[in-house]
Amino acid sequence: MSKTAFIAPALLISLIALGGCGSVRETVGGPQLTSMAYPAALVPQQQAVMYPAQNNTPASSNSLWRVGARTFFNDQRARSVGDILTVQVDIDDSAQTSNSTDRTRTNSFSAATPSMFGLELSLGKILPSGYDPTKALGNDSTSTGAGSGSVKRSEKISVTIAAIVTGVLPNGNLIVQGTQEVKTNREVRVLSVAGIARPEDVSSTNTIKHTQLAEARISYGGRGDITNMQAPPAAQALMEKYSPF
Repeated sequence: MSKTAFIAPALLISLIALGGCGSVRETVGGPQLTSMAYPAALVPQQQAVMYPAQNNTPASSNSLWRVGARTFFNDQRARSVGDILTVQVDIDDSAQTSNSTDRTRTNSFSAATPSMFGLELSLGKILPSGYDPTKALGNDSTSTGAGSGSVKRSEKISVTIAAIVTGVLPNGNLIVQGTQEVKTNREVRVLSVAGIARPEDVSSTNTIKHTQLAEARISYGGRGDITNMQAPPAAQALMEKYSPF
């Protein structure tokens, strides 16, 4: 057997071992926060990071204002790549739907043998004795169906998150994305918000509501001991998903 045949299984075993080490480490020490990074834009594109040049210009005499600093009068709302704005997520939705269906159908069909110079009578010699030319064909059927269903859903989320402008569309709309992680004991809560916002919808306090985000993607979940205990075992989940019974 060649060396290549030995390398592939060894590489696979190494990857499985590394994945298992990560799972064991998280099980023993609890979930870890992910490293802070610049969020990926919804529209794939390369974002150049520009660092502002240091301004060592002293303040003008008899003034606290420094030349080159941000002005008091310009619009300070987020409008460029890298700017930060606040997204207010306030979801209080409820829905209730109830459907009921009842269906019944009855069919009855009968037909006589067509007359063809008396030849139809000879069929009685071939067919069983119960043959009746006047009722050669007949069918009676009844079908009944009934169904009902109901949906009742209620969810409420009220959180605030700081997001970053990761892109600007040709028409000026802003691509916004932000993630927040909070670790309490052995549980990590993760809030993610992404969407497209109009600059006109950003308030004077540099905030925007989640209802004003187009293509909004809001995720609020977690990972840790509590989440693991609430989830079904992997084998049970596979059986429930792929079982044909």
